[in-house]
Amino acid sequence: MTQTASSGIDELRAAIDGVVIAPGDSAYDEARRVWNADIDRRPAVVAQCLSAEDVRAAVLFGVRNGLEIAVRGGAHSMSGASTVDDGLMIDVSRLNQVTVDPETKRAVAGGGSKLAELDAAGQEHGLATPAGAISHTGIAGLTLGGGMGWLSRKHGLTLDNLLSVEIVTADGQILRASADENPELFWAVRGGGGNFGVVTQFEFQLHDVGPIVQYGIQFWSLEQGAEVLRYARDLIPTLSLDFNVVIGAITAPPAPFLPKHYHHEPGYALIVVGFGTPEEHEALLDQIHEAIPPRWEFATPMPYTALQQSIDEPNSWGNHCYDKGSYLETLSDEAIEVITQHVPLKSSPLSNVLFYRLDGAYSEVGEDETAFAGGRSPRYAVFLVAIAPVPELLPGDRAWVRAFWDALQPHTLGIGSYVNAMAENDYDRVKASYGEAKYARLAKIKAQYDPGNVFHRNMNILPG
Repeated sequence: MTQTASSGIDELRAAIDGVVIAPGDSAYDEARRVWNADIDRRPAVVAQCLSAEDVRAAVLFGVRNGLEIAVRGGAHSMSGASTVDDGLMIDVSRLNQVTVDPETKRAVAGGGSKLAELDAAGQEHGLATPAGAISHTGIAGLTLGGGMGWLSRKHGLTLDNLLSVEIVTADGQILRASADENPELFWAVRGGGGNFGVVTQFEFQLHDVGPIVQYGIQFWSLEQGAEVLRYARDLIPTLSLDFNVVIGAITAPPAPFLPKHYHHEPGYALIVVGFGTPEEHEALLDQIHEAIPPRWEFATPMPYTALQQSIDEPNSWGNHCYDKGSYLETLSDEAIEVITQHVPLKSSPLSNVLFYRLDGAYSEVGEDETAFAGGRSPRYAVFLVAIAPVPELLPGDRAWVRAFWDALQPHTLGIGSYVNAMAENDYDRVKASYGEAKYARLAKIKAQYDPGNVFHRNMNILPG
C-alpha cells in the first residue's frame, strides 16, 4: 500500500458508516478470512460497508489510491476472488437485510445476504427463488454467475428470477438496472459476474415452494457405478418438473440415520427431491429401488430450508478446496467409463462429483436473453470438487480434479464451463464459455461501465 493510501485510511474511516480494518487491528485476521482455507491473502485495508453510499466511498478510495479491489459477500469464491493481497477488500456482508412482499411474490435482498437469509425470509410466506445448495453461500456471486440448485428444473437459474439490481460502478455511480432501466447493464449482470460493479441490492421473483418438501437418498457401491449412471441417464430426463435428482459420486456420511458399517464408504448416490405429493415421491423411490436395489436408502419429508442446508456440513468453512466444471449433453457410455475410472482415485473423503440435470425452465430461457455462459439446451452440469479437511490432502485431489476434467473433455459439449465452477481465471476458457458474440457484447458493456477494469478479480471480461 502506498504511503498516501496508508495515511488515507483515516479519511476512509470518516467517509463510511461501516468499519475500516487494517493490518494490526485485532479484527483483521477474522475480517480477511474466506471460506476456502487454501486462500490466505492479506489486504491492505478492509472496508465493511453498511450501505451503497459506503460502497461508493470505498470504491472511489480504492481507485484514487491505485488499490486493487476485491469484493467480499459470502466469501465463498472457490478461487479466492473475494480477497486480495495488498489491496482493498470491500466487504458487503453486513448488507444482508431481506424483505419479502407476499402479494407480489418478490424479495429484496442486500448484496451481502446469504442463501440461508433469503430462504428463511421467503419461507415465512411459503415462497422461494431458485438458489444454490449450500446455505452459507452469498447470493451475489451465485446470482451474477448463474445459480443452480434444487429448483432449477422447475423455475430456472437464480439469475432468471432476478428483476433488478442496485449497483455501484467504478466511477462511483449508484445505478438501478432492470428490464426498463439501464437494460444493457441488467442483461450483463445476469451471467457476467462481478465485472460491472458492486451489487448492493437484488430484487427476485419468488415462487410457491414448501414449506415441506420430500427428500430421499439412495446409495450404491463403486462397483455399481456404471449401472447406476446408465439408469439415471434414462430416468431423469423423463421426470416431472416436480422432481429434481442430483447424481453424486460421494463418500457416505457418518449420519445418525445410517448404520455405522456404511459410514465413510465411497460410492454413488441419487438424491431425489420432490416438490409434489409424498405419494409421488415414494413411488419414484420404489421404482428406483426395484430397478437397482441400493446398499442403503433414507427418505423423509423436511422443511425446504432444511433441504437447503443438507450439505452445509461437508462444505463447511475451513476446508481446502478446488473445483472445475463442465457440461455433458448426456451421460454417454464413453463419459460413464471416464467417470467410473476416475471417481475411485480421490484421496479425501469429502471430495466429490455432482451432476445437476438442467432442463425444463432452465431451457425455456432464450440463449441470448441473459449473459449466462454455456448455453440453454438440456444438459448435465458436472462439478468436480476437491475438499480437503487438511492441507496435505489438497495437492493430490487437485491433481485428481484436473486429470478427471481433462479426460472428460472429449465427451463434453465443448462450449466452455459454468463460470461459477472455475477455480482459475483462464481468459481463453472464460471467452469460450460465453462464445464470441456474447463475449463481445459483454466487453462493450464493460468498456462503458468499467473501462479501467477496476473490477477484475472475477472470471474477467476485458473492456472491448
